[in-house]
Amino acid sequence: MGVMRLAIAIAGLSLVAGGGVPQTSQRVQHDATAIHDAMGTVATSTADPATVTASGPGGQPETRTTTTSTLAESGPATTARLPVRDGQTVGVAMPITVEFDKEIPPAARPEIQRRLSVETNPPQPGVWSWDPSGSQVWYRAPDYWKPGTTITVRASLAGVPMGNGTVGDADRSATVTVGNKVFMYVSNQAKHMQVYINDQLVRVLPVSLGKPSTPSSSGFMVVMSKEPQATFDTRGSADPYVVDVQWAMRLTRGGEYIHSAPWSVGAQGRYNVSHGCTNLSPTNAKWLFDQAHVGDPIIVKDTEDALHHGNGWTAWNLPWSEYVKGSALPVPPELANAVGVDPATGIPPTPTAAVATSTPSQRAATPGLDAVRPTD
Repeated sequence: MGVMRLAIAIAGLSLVAGGGVPQTSQRVQHDATAIHDAMGTVATSTADPATVTASGPGGQPETRTTTTSTLAESGPATTARLPVRDGQTVGVAMPITVEFDKEIPPAARPEIQRRLSVETNPPQPGVWSWDPSGSQVWYRAPDYWKPGTTITVRASLAGVPMGNGTVGDADRSATVTVGNKVFMYVSNQAKHMQVYINDQLVRVLPVSLGKPSTPSSSGFMVVMSKEPQATFDTRGSADPYVVDVQWAMRLTRGGEYIHSAPWSVGAQGRYNVSHGCTNLSPTNAKWLFDQAHVGDPIIVKDTEDALHHGNGWTAWNLPWSEYVKGSALPVPPELANAVGVDPATGIPPTPTAAVATSTPSQRAATPGLDAVRPTD
């Protein structure tokens, strides 16, 4: 196969092939059915070099080499899933995520990461970072996505060796748009949730969190899914039950949700009775469900248990300086040294230029939550 013209995001750089003129990204293969043979095997790849010009966060051109693929037979497949769909509206903290049905060993991650592309309009450079288990990899910028941004992700993994005796099953892509900014801050001490919309505190909702034997996780999470109705079935656990709930929004893989809990309204704002979820009244749960997006940020504070890294989309639960260490490829220094959102408060840093021009009687505007800070 000849050299293809590609646009690929590698370690936060926007790369374009050939003479430095941005080109539309091309998928190495367009359809999983095109690479499966009659025996059910999947094509693997051999590499053809392509020289690319990179425009980094500072705008200076850099030259790198990437590869395109030709096909050869190989073995069973690893499925890579994109938890976003074309046309979806997502929250400002949405980590662009690729999830794998088999764990990816560290040695295979650099080549896989080279095949992952993110394009943002307006541009907002970010970094891929791996869950230590290798079951998922996230892409985010140091700061929240700007509302109205379009994000296109491409996982060109058809036939790529996955390091576990398998190859990638197919190429996948999706384009989403970032909605308005909705931010939730839950205080276990105060037993309430503060809801900010476009940096303005709009409501304070009483909550009941996890009781001491099943505490809620403290940490920086994002909404992973929204389900108008869901059934929680814990049969087989130490505390079995089956219950139908409404207005459920998942926060962790372990099963913590925000949801309507009419049975705990008397406890909400007073004490904790749940199995780890954030309980709201039916009216408040419906209102919040209607405001929120998948990818909205939520911080829970002061519970008995800290959020485990990888228990959900925990890309924001680490300081930026720690998050970038999860990249399998080198990160440009200007991006690696950026100052990110504080995972304890969800507040972005004040821009240096704004601080320099402030007078003692004027506080510089902070992007993100501006002057509003969550309180207990």
